[in-house]
Parts: sequence; structure tokens; C-alpha cells
Amino acid sequence: MGDHEARGDDFEKKAEKKLSGWGLFGSKYEDAADLFDKAANSFKLAKNWSRAASVYIKIANCHLKGDSKHEAASAYVEAANCYKKFSPQEAAQALNQAVNLFLEIGRLNMAARYSKDIGEIYQQEQDLEKATDYLERAADLFDSEGQSSQSNTIKQKVAEIAAQLEQYPKATEIFEAIARQSMNNNLLKYGVRGILLNAGICQLCRGDPVAITNSLERYQEIDPTFSGTREYKLLADLAASMDEGDVAKFTDAIKEFDGMTRLDPWKTTLLLRAKNELKKKEDDEDDLT
Repeated sequence: MGDHEARGDDFEKKAEKKLSGWGLFGSKYEDAADLFDKAANSFKLAKNWSRAASVYIKIANCHLKGDSKHEAASAYVEAANCYKKFSPQEAAQALNQAVNLFLEIGRLNMAARYSKDIGEIYQQEQDLEKATDYLERAADLFDSEGQSSQSNTIKQKVAEIAAQLEQYPKATEIFEAIARQSMNNNLLKYGVRGILLNAGICQLCRGDPVAITNSLERYQEIDPTFSGTREYKLLADLAASMDEGDVAKFTDAIKEFDGMTRLDPWKTTLLLRAKNELKKKEDDEDDLT
């Protein structure tokens, strides 16, 4: 480890000397960047991620001086990979620099990919508002590149976050739009019933049985096969139990479905919210009698 660190120090000093010395404008920065790159690799071998990250930022600056924006963006990505080891916030900032450069040079696919990475960093850090901003940006960029499958996957994440933040109308709208779009694609249409189930669960959290019933009719229009699915039966049973104010029936419907198809943590969390709202209404009614 010590040897790698010492080599890194040596390469970094040589690079700094190259920058401060005389040289042809373009080649001076290229030569310095090559030396910094050797320093960064040495620091990575020494597992000194902080030193490696700061050197990659220096590499990015060298490439920017030489007007090599693609190489600068790639150096910011390398810096971010090092920052991820110890500072997610700094990783997100470095990736944001890369995204801006990729946008400048028209590499929209790369900008989309790293916007998604930033969104996922903020999601892990529980900064859900920032996560949403970057994921929406990534989805828009993938859309503009004609990559609707990638875009839809990210939009589903945005909808899931919106539901976590209790933005149920926004979440429902996104899920329904994805379902409609997916019906036109032979590969994606088999996943529509799962997306409609997500949309229906968001409606349940709003606690309006009439809205849920109307939604089920709308989902039948989106996917004519939906009424024959277990997902439809679950939503219909849950809507009926909400209408009747029957918590036990609501719980039984979930258990029956979960016994055949395991519910993921996101669905479980939202269904628990809906159940608690129903229980609260039941308790309120008991207090009145």
C-alpha cells in the first residue's frame, strides 16, 4: 500500500511540475493529464479513494483546458466512482459535472445514464425530492433518444417515490400512462397488469372507493384482459372492503393474494397505509355509536 501511495505522490508532483512549466499549450495539459492518470491509478491501488478522486478532478480540469470535453466528463465519472466509496454527495456533484458536459457535446444517452445514477444516489440518501428531479431528467433524455423501455423503468421509480411522498395523484397518473404506452409493445404488455395494480394501490391510499371503482373500469379499457387477472380481483376486493369499512375483509384479500404472489416492500408499505386509514375510519365510526 505504501509503495502505491509513494508512486502516486511522485506522479502527482511530476504532473504539477508539467503544468507549471513551459510547453506547447495543448500538449502541456495532455502530458499532465497522463501523469495525473498514473497517480490516480496508484492511489486506487493504495485504496486511498480521497486522493484518487481529487486527482481525477485535476485530470478533468486539464482536459477542459485542452477543450476535450468528452475526456473531462469521463474523468468526472471516474472521480464519482471514487467518491462513492466515502461521500455520496460529492459523487453526485461530480456526476452532475459529467452530465452537463455530455449534454454540451450532444451525448444524450450518456447524460441520461449518469442522471439516473445521480437520482439513485439521492434515493439511497433518502433525499427523495432531488432523486425525483434527476430521475425525471434521465427519463426525458432516454425518451428523446427513443429508448422508451429505459425511460419507462425510470418513470416507474419516479411514480414509486411520488407514492412514498404521498403524492398519489401524480403516482397514479404516471403508472397509468406507462400502462397505456406498454399495451402498444408486444414485449411490455405482459407487465401491464402489475403496473395497473400499482396504480390501483395508489388510488386505495386516497381512501375514495368511488374513485377506485372508476379506475377499475378505466383499467379494463386500457387492458381488456385485466378483469380476468388476480391483480384485478385484489383491487376489486379491497375497494369493496373499503366501501363496507371492513378491515378484516381488507386484510384477508391481501393475505390471499400474497399467498400466491409475494407482495414487494413498496406495495406492502402502501397497503398498510390504506389499511390504517380504513381502521381509523372504523374506529371513528365506533366512537360515534
